[in-house]
Amino acid sequence: MTVATYQTPVVHLTTDAPAPGATALTLVSAAALSDWLEQQSADQRHWVEANGFTGKPASALRLLPEDGKAPTHIVGWNERENLDTLGALPYALPPGAYTPTQSWSELALLGWVLGAYKFSRYTTSDRAAATLHVTPSAAVTRTLAIAESVYLCRDLINTPAADMLPSDLAAATERVAERHGASLSQTCGDELLEAGYRTIHAVGRAASDAPRLIDLQWGDPEAPKVTLVGKGICFDSGGLDIKPSSAMRTMKKDMGGAAQALALADLIMAQKLPIRLRLLIAAAENAISGNAFRPGDVITTYSGRTVEIDNTDAEGRLVLCDALSLATEESPELIVDFATLTGSARSAVGTEISAMFANRDDIAEAIAAAGEAVDDPVWRMPLHQSYRVMLKSNVADMVNSAPSPFAGAITAALYLEAFVDQQTWVHFDLMAYNTRNRPARPEGGEAMAMRAVFGALEARYAAGNTA
Repeated sequence: MTVATYQTPVVHLTTDAPAPGATALTLVSAAALSDWLEQQSADQRHWVEANGFTGKPASALRLLPEDGKAPTHIVGWNERENLDTLGALPYALPPGAYTPTQSWSELALLGWVLGAYKFSRYTTSDRAAATLHVTPSAAVTRTLAIAESVYLCRDLINTPAADMLPSDLAAATERVAERHGASLSQTCGDELLEAGYRTIHAVGRAASDAPRLIDLQWGDPEAPKVTLVGKGICFDSGGLDIKPSSAMRTMKKDMGGAAQALALADLIMAQKLPIRLRLLIAAAENAISGNAFRPGDVITTYSGRTVEIDNTDAEGRLVLCDALSLATEESPELIVDFATLTGSARSAVGTEISAMFANRDDIAEAIAAAGEAVDDPVWRMPLHQSYRVMLKSNVADMVNSAPSPFAGAITAALYLEAFVDQQTWVHFDLMAYNTRNRPARPEGGEAMAMRAVFGALEARYAAGNTA
């Protein structure tokens, strides 16, 4: 089986029969090393000791060849099976075919595949990843489906803005819709004004590629309704409140929320969860030209609430508020939005944890537990209602950005909460980008909170529990 990516199909985990001479892989922890060595030949023990192998996680050593035995690599680990267990190995081991000598968890296998990821659209890699041959199983099939969705998310985020404008994001969504037989519609350019999506239009009208609201729907109309919403700012200059160059450098990732939502939708449809799925992506480029929206402008949102623009660089919540208002019209059981929204969230939880806001405790607890189980950490932050005063405007119903430098992630979440009309809602303020290389998590675009939400949805709906 092949993990198909947005760019090119690649094989890193396969159920094909291993090639003759495939290398066996054995995990040996520091605690178990002495017992393991006692079972080896004297030559092998001397070889391991001479090479300083101690069972340190991700360390690897090829053993001496022995008559009648397959070539073997031993790999150190910490006896905890997570993404790190195998995540560093695809490029730490020499290229070639490998077979496990132990039974590994789905999460460990997923780490192998995610660690083999390379974004190669614009370059030719000079280093092939190792291939792991495993026995076919339902767990392996599910692992490949999850990996494919993560690859999709990473590829979308890593693609430069010149090739990932709103129309390109729509085309990527269309490909996913076609693959799963979902319906897709778009509201583009001045059509947004006619339909009442004035904040999406305002944010994107200065760009040459038209802003749009992308609407994907799939599943049995009578099934429980779940709506995903993604911030699709394909590049963020900051608008007239222009960002400094250092802050603008990675703004191709500002559509990372849309990438999470689309990848999650892809996984939900691939796994055929028994829900009625709706995906709303508000896509725009926050550019600068003579018709760019301005600080001090007042915009009437889709909900009818008026918003005074305090800062044009707080544009993500503007496009999201129209999409969230639309989402509420169907009264779904759950609305989940994903956004690369604030630097304040990064200050609070760093770049490797997703900040989560929710208006229902049980849903938040379920997602947090699922995130812990699948090595996709989220951390709940408070919707502290007293901070709503910071969103007060003297000329409109609210401002889009609080003037205070404090609690920026909370006030942004409170702004969005005003548009969900008390319906069950979860908001993720996330980085969507790895700032350093880690096992299974290479530097660049990343799926964050996506697997946690999928785990919670799978547990909730696959079991038929919708209370």
